[in-house]
Amino acid sequence: MNLFDDSDDDDMFVSMMYEYCTNMLLQPNPAPLLTRRAALNRDHDCVYQPRDFKRRFRLRKNVFVRISNALESSYEFFQMRYDARCKRGFTGLQKCAAAIKLMAVGESPNSVDDYMTMSERTARESLYRLARGVGETFGDVYLREPSLNDIQQLYMAHEERPGFPGILGSIDCTHWKWRNCPGAWKCQYASGHHGTPSLVLKAVASQDLWI
Repeated sequence: MNLFDDSDDDDMFVSMMYEYCTNMLLQPNPAPLLTRRAALNRDHDCVYQPRDFKRRFRLRKNVFVRISNALESSYEFFQMRYDARCKRGFTGLQKCAAAIKLMAVGESPNSVDDYMTMSERTARESLYRLARGVGETFGDVYLREPSLNDIQQLYMAHEERPGFPGILGSIDCTHWKWRNCPGAWKCQYASGHHGTPSLVLKAVASQDLWI
């Protein structure tokens, strides 16, 4: 038997394998591409469910939207603008999302470049301006000491409920892990039952979650 003798069956087999490799293996499946395009072409409404949104950003969606709308209406930085090349910039919602995610997850400012193509400088400036804007916008309402009227209402609320009369709220504390703790301070801020450096955060909250 001659091993180098070509036959019609071999030619047919080679042509079938070539067609299979060319049409099936080398051509991408268009379904995932269409799915990705459909996901990217959605509107600006949030795609996360309330539970997932709170898990990712550490706050509720309505609070996030309220902060974003307030900053966008008060500060030019959080408004969508065009640069000298007529290129569209980031919206206030995108800048607030990047800044709040940096605070919630504790990532570095250059981590948002992979998903939002936002530079490290813009992400850091968004975080700085958001922290300053929240203090200036909501400070008079939420970042203040309780007035005499507030204290009387707290006393009345605790007297109506079974508990301790004459108190302002309940105190609670938690350990916050300090990931970027300097090496010289690790032994000072590390406890035996945690093992890692941490800070103790204490807060007094009333029955309506007023800190």
